[in-house]
Amino acid sequence: MALVPNYSFRVIGVILVAMPSGKPQFVIFLPLVIVISSLLMAQTATRHVVISVADVTGAAVSNAVVRIIPAPSAATPTTVDAQGHLTLDMKPGQYALFVRSQGFVKVTTHMEITEGKGIQTIPVVLRVASGGGPVVVSTEANGALTVIAYPYHDPLVLTFADMQKMPHISVSVHNPHSNADESYSGVRLAEVLGRVGAPLGNDLHGEALANYVVATGTDGYSAVLALGEVDPGFHPGEIVVADAMNGKPLDAHSGPLKLVVSEDKRPARSVRNLVTLELRSAQ
Repeated sequence: MALVPNYSFRVIGVILVAMPSGKPQFVIFLPLVIVISSLLMAQTATRHVVISVADVTGAAVSNAVVRIIPAPSAATPTTVDAQGHLTLDMKPGQYALFVRSQGFVKVTTHMEITEGKGIQTIPVVLRVASGGGPVVVSTEANGALTVIAYPYHDPLVLTFADMQKMPHISVSVHNPHSNADESYSGVRLAEVLGRVGAPLGNDLHGEALANYVVATGTDGYSAVLALGEVDPGFHPGEIVVADAMNGKPLDAHSGPLKLVVSEDKRPARSVRNLVTLELRSAQ
C-alpha cells in the first residue's frame, strides 16, 4: 500500500523528468489520461435541446421557421418537423430565438441553455394573427428589450427597470401627423449598443461602417439605421430609446419603449412598442 502515495506524489516528476519502468508506469499514467480526457470533454460539452412549437390549443405547428442567434452551427436546421419539434445539440449559454409560421403571430424572445445531461425543452406558443398579417410579439414582460449583436456579444435582455437606470437625454421632434412638437426622454441608442460591444467611437471605422441596426416593434414593424447614424460623435442628431413623452410615461399605443430619430423629416423610423434591436453587417 505504501506504493500508492509514493507514486501519486511523483506524478509531476513522471511527466517532466523521467517515466518509471515496469508496471507502475501504467498505473501512474492512466489517471492522468482520464483527467485530460475529462477536461477536453467539459470544454466541448453540449446539451440536447428540443424547441417545441404549438398553438394555444396545444396542437403542434409543423414547418415553423426557427432562427437562433448565435447559431449553434453553420448547418443548424431552421424548420421544425411535423410534430413541431426542432432537436439540436447546443452549448450552454444565452441565445435569441425567433419563430414564425404563416398565419401566426411571430415570436421573438431569448432562451438560456443550462448545463446538464437531460433533454431541455424550450416551449414556444404561437397565436393566430388577426387578419393573418405579419406581427411579432415578445415573450418578455414589462417592456423588456432584446439586444442582439453577434459576434460582439451574447444576446442581452434589458428590462424596463434596467433602461430607466441608464443615462437619459431629452429629444424634441415635430410630428407632422399631429402637427405638434413632442419632447421625449430616453437612452441614447449608442448607449444601449455599447452594452453589447458594438464598434462605436474610435472603433467605428473601416468594416465597422458596414454595420446597421434593425429595430423591431411588437407589431412587426421594422426600421433600419446605419451604425454611423447611431454614434453621436459621427453623425448629428439624436437617436434614443424613449420611455417618456412630454413628461409622462409612454401610453400603451407607443410604449413602454419607442425608438425616436430626431433628424428624420418624417417619423417613419420611430418604432413604437420597441422590443428588439439587432446589429447586422452588410458584408
